[in-house]
Parts: sequence; C-alpha cells; structure tokens
Amino acid sequence: MKMQHSEASQTKSSRNNKIGWILLFCLGGLGINLACNVIVNTLKLPLFLDTMGTMIVACLGGALPGILVALFTNLILGFGYEDSIYFGVLNVIIAVIASAWLQSGKRRRNLWSMILFTLAISCVGGGIGALQTWVFDGYSTEGANGSLILFFYEECHLGEFWSQFWAAMIYDVIDKAISVAGTLTVVHYVPGKVRGKLRFSGWVQNPLSVDALKKIKSLKRQTHSLGTKIILALMLAFFTIAVVVASISLMLFRNFSADQHAMLSSGVAKLAASVIDPDKVDEFLEKGEAAEGYLETEDLLKRVRESYPEVKYLYVYKIEADGCHVVFDLDTEESMGDQPGDVIDFEPSLKPHLDSLLKGEKIDTIISDDSYGWLLTEFEPVYDGNGKCVCYAASDVSMSDVQHYEYDFMMKLASLFLGFFAFLLAIGLWLSTYHLVYPINSMAYAASRFAYDSEEARWKNVERIQSLEIHTKDELENLYDAFVKTTMDSEKYFSEMQRKTEVVSMLQDGLIMVLADMVENRDQSTGNHVRKTAAYVKIILEKMREKGYQKEKLTDQFISDVVKSAPLHDVGKIQVSDTILNKPGKLTAEEFEIMKTHTLAGKKIIEQTIETMPEADYLREALNIAAYHHEKWNGKGYPYGLAGEEIPLYARVMAVADVFDALISRRCYKEPFAFEKAVGIIKEGNGSHFDPKVADAFLSSLDEIRAVAEKFENQEEEKR
Repeated sequence: MKMQHSEASQTKSSRNNKIGWILLFCLGGLGINLACNVIVNTLKLPLFLDTMGTMIVACLGGALPGILVALFTNLILGFGYEDSIYFGVLNVIIAVIASAWLQSGKRRRNLWSMILFTLAISCVGGGIGALQTWVFDGYSTEGANGSLILFFYEECHLGEFWSQFWAAMIYDVIDKAISVAGTLTVVHYVPGKVRGKLRFSGWVQNPLSVDALKKIKSLKRQTHSLGTKIILALMLAFFTIAVVVASISLMLFRNFSADQHAMLSSGVAKLAASVIDPDKVDEFLEKGEAAEGYLETEDLLKRVRESYPEVKYLYVYKIEADGCHVVFDLDTEESMGDQPGDVIDFEPSLKPHLDSLLKGEKIDTIISDDSYGWLLTEFEPVYDGNGKCVCYAASDVSMSDVQHYEYDFMMKLASLFLGFFAFLLAIGLWLSTYHLVYPINSMAYAASRFAYDSEEARWKNVERIQSLEIHTKDELENLYDAFVKTTMDSEKYFSEMQRKTEVVSMLQDGLIMVLADMVENRDQSTGNHVRKTAAYVKIILEKMREKGYQKEKLTDQFISDVVKSAPLHDVGKIQVSDTILNKPGKLTAEEFEIMKTHTLAGKKIIEQTIETMPEADYLREALNIAAYHHEKWNGKGYPYGLAGEEIPLYARVMAVADVFDALISRRCYKEPFAFEKAVGIIKEGNGSHFDPKVADAFLSSLDEIRAVAEKFENQEEEKR
C-alpha cells in the first residue's frame, strides 16, 4: 500500500509539473502574438502576425491550449482596438485547424499541403475577417491596406465589398505565410523530449498506445458514442443559453437605445421650443417668412438640428381640430418642408393622442412607422405668458439607425459568443474524452481481451485491468475499483471452481476405470486391455490430426473425451456369463451370438448413466464406442451392420485398437501373436475391416504403439 501511495504521489507530481510546463508554453505563445502585433503596428505594416504563437501552441500542445492563447490574445488586443475581441473567433478557428493539420509530420514536410493549409487559414483570417469588418464598419479605406482597397475600387471597379475582400485576402495570405513559416521553424527545432512535456492530453489513467486507441475505436458500439452524446448535449445547452442571453441582451439594448433616442429627441424638441416666441406664432402662421423674426427663428432651428445629426425632422405645428397647422418645417436633403400655414392631416400614430394635443398637454414618446418612415417622435408644448399652449415643437429621430445598431450589436455578440463557445466546447470535448470515453472504453477493451484457458491467462486479465490505473476521482473511479475487485474475486472463484471441477473429473475418470476393471476382472484373459486400448486410441487420433484427417473435428477436447470413454467399450460384458466369457476354447455359434450382445448391453448401460449425468459429454462418445466398435468398414460387422462413415469415427478408431490388442495379448483360448504378425493382420484388414485413414494413422505410429505394448507386457511379466 505504501508503494502504491508513493507511485500515486509521483504521478500527481508529474502531472502538476506537466501542467506548469503547458501554462508557461501558453504564456510564451501569447507573448509571441503580442510582440509580433507590436512590431507590425510600429512599422505600420498592413499585417497582423498575431496568430503565429497560437499556431505554435496548437501544433505542439493541442487544440485546447491553442484556443486559449487565441482568445486571450484578442482579449488583450481589445484594450487597444475594441473590435479585436470580436475577431477572436477567427483565431480560434485557426487554432483548431492548425492543431489538426500540423500534428502530422508528413504534412509538415509536404510543400503542397502546407500551401493548401496557408490558403485555408487565409480564407478564415482574410475572407471571414473581411466579412466581419464589412458588417461592423462598412466600407472603409482607413488603415495600412487602404491604398490597395482604393486600387481595386477605382482601377478594377470591383465594388466596395469586393475591394475590401480581395485586399484583405492578399495581405492575409502574406500574413499567414510568414506565420506558418515561423511556426514550422520553431516546431522543427523543438527537441522530442520537450514536445512530450508540452503536449496537453489530460490522461487520468495510464496513457493508451496508438494501437490500443485504434482498437478501442473499432469496438462495436450503438448508433452514437458517449462522447458524441455529450458534445451534442453541450452544444444544445450552449445554443439554448446563447438564444436566451442574446434575446435578453437584444431586448435590453433595444430598450436602452430607445430610451437614449427618446432623451435625445426630447432634448432637441425642448431646445427647439425654447427658441420659439409664443407671442408671434399666429403671425408666423399668417405671414410666414414675411413675418418679423421668422427667418431668424428658422435659422436657430436649423442650427439646433445640425448640432444633432441623429435628428431627421424638426418642425413646429399648431394643433387644431382640422389638422396640423405648419409654423416651421425645415427642409431635408430628401424632401422640401411644408410652407407656413399649410394644414396637414393627422398621421395614424397621432390620432390616439389627439385629445391631449388639442388640450395642449404633454404626450408620451411616439414610435411610428407611417408615411415618413420608422420614427421616434417627441412633442414639446410651447406656452405663452398665460400658460396656454400655442404650438408644439416636434423632433423626429430615425429608428432605422437603432435597427442598424441592433444588427451591429447582434453580430458582435455572435462573434464574441462563438469564440467562447468554441473554447467551452473544446473543454467539454477534452473532459468527456479523457474523463469518460477513454476510461470506459479502456475497461471495455480490457474486458473484451479476457482469456480463461489457463490460470496464467486469467491472472493476466486482472493485471490488465489493474494496469489501467484510472483515477478520475468521481463515480467512474468507483466503478473502476469495483470492476477490479470483481475481476479479482471472479478469478479466485474461477480457480476454485476449476480445482473442484478437476477433482470431480478425476473422480469420474477413476470411477470409469473402476467400472472397467470390474468388467475386466471377470474376463480372466484380458489383462490391461482397457488401459492399452485407451493408449492406442490416443496415439491413433493424434496421428490422424497430424496427417490432417478430420482436423476440424479432432480437437483437444474431442480426443480427451474419446480417450476417457475408451475404457467403457466392453462394459456390456458385465451381462455376459462367466462360462462364455472365460471359455478356454472356441465359442459355439450360439455362444458367439450371446457374446455379441455385449455391444447392445453396453449401449443400454451407458444410456442409463447419461440420464443421471447429462453434463458428462464424454459418455456420448462412450455410448457410440460401446455400441459400434465391432462394426466393420465393409458393413459385415455387428450389431447393426453399418458400413464406411456410417460408423462413428471414435468406434472406427476403437476397432483398430481393440483388434490389435486382442492379437498381441494372451487369451484363455490362444497365445499372443508376435507384434509384426499382428501389424500384418491390421494391414490385411485395411479397407475391409478397418477405416483406411484410421489404419494408416495406426501404421504410421508403430514406434509409439510398440512402446505402449512393451510397457504393459513388462508390467504383466512382473506380476507373474
């Protein structure tokens, strides 16, 4: 336990040290971006060079550190140039592309690939950047690239937008080419050991090899992976938050803008009202410009309007029941004002306020979209010395400007949000990958490689799980610890069960041999017949597999089952009388018929045994061996007269082993045949009595057969 604690502490210290390296690396990338920006501003170059540090960090450290550097670069630059913060999303996209593109060594060595990469990030920085600039500021020739914009506009007649677009693209290609060259130079000279410290991975377990990651990705899964579901959930959450925040922000901005315009319009209306002499209003209506002081008053009103460019219309009306009587109506660039004394019908937006206007009362702000456009209007009453309202000074502010401000505000908000959205999404992807997907898939992959064919293999299963060392410090680590414990407990239980199974198997084998010995002891002439035939059967089957005969069928388990069941081939003799079984001479025809019944008797005995031990698969082989081991290849055997492959394979093998052992063994009715003579008889029966392939396997294994025969012959001589 102390050792594990020490290793855990070392691992934690190593991770903290690596995080320190990465933070310093990010600060270095940020410093490169800011330094390059200071240089180009000092030299007044039409470039930015504020992405080189971002690309270096993204290439060596990964997408997440690159995005972090990109965002903080634009946040800091925003203190000097406010709109810089809104272009952060472009640098974030460049960081993601650089991380994916520059991590491959082959890509870095491919000139055409690097040209394509430069063009790709130039389309982001120049193309999308030009579109943002157009949305925020419109057409502008200010800045270092102004002369090129004018060239495209005046000489090439491309139009305002396309002039800005192509000027931005050309300079951005140069900008990004320099940045890419600088990035590749730095990457090339960074030592391999340092690269390992700079790579931001975030493993909470022992890192997986490249091969293991490929195999994990190939694991069977459902329609969507856990990582995909998490990313979709994050995107949905971010989108929902964005819509809510944007809606609230737009509403607040719209209300604020309306309030600001209302204050402006009200102030202008009050200022205009202050220059009107209420005692001369009727004279102004009657005589117009001929009235004394009319032109001077009109000039003052013009000065008021000119002081506030946001004001579109400035006029003075006397409200009567028959309409609006014009006192002053200043001309605009778009239209001529109405003449003094003219009567104008009430606009629909004025009708709800008509009673108040006729009474000379102050009315609320009017926002209308009538014949004069979308306007915010303020009416300021002009009172005479008796406190009577003699007319109204009105100021109209165009709300289309507010709409433009709203559009500009939403575009900037969207740009700002997208940059942070990409950063938060990258964090979510990183967390889900290293804290959920990899640990879960690692456990699944380790479990899929479990093997149970030996105790060593089973303990390797445990070691494989333990070697993951997953430390997420949450519920997943609890699951991993439970998985490790369950695996260890299962191995212990499995080993105990296997031990007990082996004991039961040995007990079964022993009982079989006891039963076979009981039968054999009744036959005074068979000796170690059941043991010898079992040994011969094993030799023949292994040789057949070696020669490729019945290779798919002759598995280790099949051979083991046949060898186990071989001693029961004559179990049916227990029902044959001792008189016939131990008769010293040749059996009569009637006696031989009785002797032949041992095959069917053996089949019946084993069938009854199978009913009580259905899980003992080897008994099914024993049944076939007992029933059919006296069948012949040519169909002249007994008890059924089966021929060829109608006879089960194990019975055909036992036929050779049984006959051969009977030939070389001493019986109460004969002396043993010589080994060579017995082999000759087997050869003679090849293709008639015996399966040719079985006989071939037997004849190809004579050295092993002789060794078994001599071993048991020596044992029998020692007993005598």
